[in-house]
Amino acid sequence: MLTPRIFKANDIRGIVGPEWDVAGARAIGAAYAQLVDSPQIVVGRDMRLTGPEIQQGFTEGVRSGGVSIIDLGLTSTDQLWFASGVLGLPGVQITSSHNGWEYNGMKFCLAGAKPVTGAFLGELADRARRIDAEGAGLASTSPGDLEHRDLLADYVHYLLSLVDLEGIRRLRVVVDAGNGMAGLTAPAVFAQINAELIGLYLDLDGAFPNHQPNPLDPANLVAAQQAVRDTQADLAIVFDGDADRAFVIDETGAVVSPSAVTALIAVDELALEPGSAIVVNSITSSAVREVVAEHGGVVVESKVGHTYMKALMASHHAIFGGEHSAHYYFRDFFGADTGMLAALHVIAVLGHGQRPLSELVRDFTRYVASGEINSTIHDQIGAMESVAAALGGGDVTLSWEDGLRISADDWWISLRPSNTEPLLRLNVEAREATQMAQIRDSVLSLLKEERWG
Repeated sequence: MLTPRIFKANDIRGIVGPEWDVAGARAIGAAYAQLVDSPQIVVGRDMRLTGPEIQQGFTEGVRSGGVSIIDLGLTSTDQLWFASGVLGLPGVQITSSHNGWEYNGMKFCLAGAKPVTGAFLGELADRARRIDAEGAGLASTSPGDLEHRDLLADYVHYLLSLVDLEGIRRLRVVVDAGNGMAGLTAPAVFAQINAELIGLYLDLDGAFPNHQPNPLDPANLVAAQQAVRDTQADLAIVFDGDADRAFVIDETGAVVSPSAVTALIAVDELALEPGSAIVVNSITSSAVREVVAEHGGVVVESKVGHTYMKALMASHHAIFGGEHSAHYYFRDFFGADTGMLAALHVIAVLGHGQRPLSELVRDFTRYVASGEINSTIHDQIGAMESVAAALGGGDVTLSWEDGLRISADDWWISLRPSNTEPLLRLNVEAREATQMAQIRDSVLSLLKEERWG
């Protein structure tokens, strides 16, 4: 079974049982094998309870098309990108990222960890649903081989080769894995660096008994914030379920915005290669653009979403990229996103100096942000046009490249439709808190009008 709603703009994600099942995973595997034009692919999975059965179905589908599989077993998503990069093979990670326990899904890449396109995902969806309905493409007189391989040590060695951690002062670091895949990768990484690991919820458990593996929700950061204060740690890192994202908390327990982390890492990377391109998305803080320019870099703006970010990372040969959602991309990591490498960069910058993290990021926090606010809107175009008419006059710039963006010298708003729900996502940033609140409340008042359904 495969319902249309599981096919998202960048990946596959849905509730196992009512929305898709093992037979559906088998059909996706067969379709993927047809599309990638490779004799072999690499596959991993996270710790979700349905991971083994979904991976088994996917594997059967791939092998039925005569394509062989290298099975990595339990991996973080950035481990899968690493494997695809070093092996030069297309790859699939069985994961539903930060979603609840009942979900599962898949993230895809082409050989060398290159991103798939929207057209690729559309064709994959069409073929998979046809195979699921008709059973076509599931029989082969010569099924592909299956090889099991553990690349964790190679992954750790590669990450550590990309960051200068030599001579850093000893740091105390809280790591909250949320019972996700960082529980596997973090101990392996921290065993090799001059840092004390204070682990929270490192046991792999797809039932998520402690909190949801979604660091975008402030409630899921509380345990790490408290642990930093209780242990007098230098910082905390909170990973999402598949560990490709990392949120940072300073020594006071305050959350460091992903935009500030992006600026900090960008400065570090630009010191190594002045003039390089830095990719940001359309709702990254204006402070990042200012900091990159001040340090001689070139900003490239992307639509929100990892496929767009990765494509621009490649086309501009960008050294680094960061998103508001705490996805961080590195040219030396095949242009892919990795929460662990971002965490190591923060640790390196902090460890090579004596200033606390709260002081380091103060230079990069120049605006006040609303955070993302979701409103249920059925007439999304009408609502966005109403906001554009109300706020678009005078000396402002309007863009419809990624939803609606209205920009002025000292403020901007972004209003984007969800890819999967009847939601509009609002982000507001301004130089002053009162200004941000006034603009935010004006937009929300317009969105509450009954005519939008």
